Amino acid sequence: MNKRPRTSIGKAVVNVWQREVGELSARNFTHRVGGSEDLVLRLELYRKLEKHRGCVNTISFNAAGDILVSGSDDKRVILWNWETGKVQLSFHSGHNNNIFQAKIMPYTDDRSIITCAADGQVRHAQISDQGQVKTSLLGKHLGRSHKLAIEPGSPHIFYTCGEDGLVQHFDLRTGAATELFTCQPLDGRRSHMPAIHLNAIAIDPRNPNFFAVAGSDEYTRLFDIRKYKWDGSSDFGQPANFFCPPHLISDGRVGITGLAFSEQSELLVSYNDENIYLFERDMGLGPNPVPTSPVSMGSDASEMSDDHQSEASPSTMAIDESTAPQVYKGHRNCETVKGVNFFGPKCEYVVSGSDCARIFIWKKKGGELIRVMEADKHVVNCIESHPHTTVLASSGIDSDIKIWTPKANERATLPQNIEKKPRARGWMYRLSSPEDLMLQLFSLQRQRVSPERDGENSNDGQELLELIMAFQRNSDDSSEDGGDTSSQDDLFC
Repeated sequence: MNKRPRTSIGKAVVNVWQREVGELSARNFTHRVGGSEDLVLRLELYRKLEKHRGCVNTISFNAAGDILVSGSDDKRVILWNWETGKVQLSFHSGHNNNIFQAKIMPYTDDRSIITCAADGQVRHAQISDQGQVKTSLLGKHLGRSHKLAIEPGSPHIFYTCGEDGLVQHFDLRTGAATELFTCQPLDGRRSHMPAIHLNAIAIDPRNPNFFAVAGSDEYTRLFDIRKYKWDGSSDFGQPANFFCPPHLISDGRVGITGLAFSEQSELLVSYNDENIYLFERDMGLGPNPVPTSPVSMGSDASEMSDDHQSEASPSTMAIDESTAPQVYKGHRNCETVKGVNFFGPKCEYVVSGSDCARIFIWKKKGGELIRVMEADKHVVNCIESHPHTTVLASSGIDSDIKIWTPKANERATLPQNIEKKPRARGWMYRLSSPEDLMLQLFSLQRQRVSPERDGENSNDGQELLELIMAFQRNSDDSSEDGGDTSSQDDLFC
């Protein structure tokens, strides 16, 4: 006889029974329940954390999960008890411009916080027993520094990247910054760009020797810190591996805004004006990819560590579905530098914000979109998952932080016409620097050649005119306010 498929409630009853009779450990029971699709479908707004006076560009839980740290355009860092909504500590970061990332260093009793910002500074805040805060400058990038990454389990070591293409290594024990390398374009296609403007950096939690960086071109570059000679004698600028979807290779119009590693060493990559892709560790192009070839391997790929060695055959091989990355579609990523993340105790889901002011949640396996949640008035940029339970935190252009817990009585369903919702502020949203203008020009060019627009009436001339006028207006506004650059960086909230 054919067995009837179990409902989510039926599975939960079986899990409880297995735990009670000893067939399921408490840890595995927690993982099964925490990764339940039923809980994801019952996520609902739990509370808003309201104290900042500007876009909230960064949110992060501490290791225990009881504290949430946030940073904003108001240049302040706030530590929250997210369950009660109470502010535990609020202090000025010492930055001169919008904070882009703030994280609590592990094993420091939540008293050591590192930040990077639009002013390019990397700063360290130390909290005393009496709650007093001392901030100090650790290093600086030439241009905005969007992201930093902490070495898993280390209370001292972290990395930063910036729009100058520079990747730096910091050790809080010495307070010294080591400039590892400047990320260079792979070929001459981007001769106008002396370095890749880096937006994202992430460390593999399974093997912290590996870290990935990405930015203003189509490639995610993977590096092995063990190849660096601390006396500066090595040429560390050569990646151990490159990752890129085959159809985006040699596409000079795309860039990457977000990276994340799963606990299984899978690499999640979010492209601007494109989709999100999940790479297995054997999907790399090797250390010397050929830009004109969709799949290629350098002759010295065998020198890579076994942890991340590509198993692709020579460049003449045909691409099949087994080697293609999983794709996640439906959201919009054009207006801001958005992150991307995993969700669930075993990274069962992929989460991202969107220009349409909503949170998107997909099943990691298969890429099925299962949740879309209204989460901002304008744009959602950041989504962070709780380290131990089914809780999400989100932030964006709004000045508050939203906490989501599975407390809804009914399971949610997907809204109709997800991709047809108009954008909050239009695609030319806040342009005031040449880099912003170039980003949107690339986006417009990509939309013009998209096969999805075949047969549509084109109004590209009108869009281009509106773009240039918006840039001119914002440039005039920024010059009238005495040169205050905070408004110029709102695109990167």
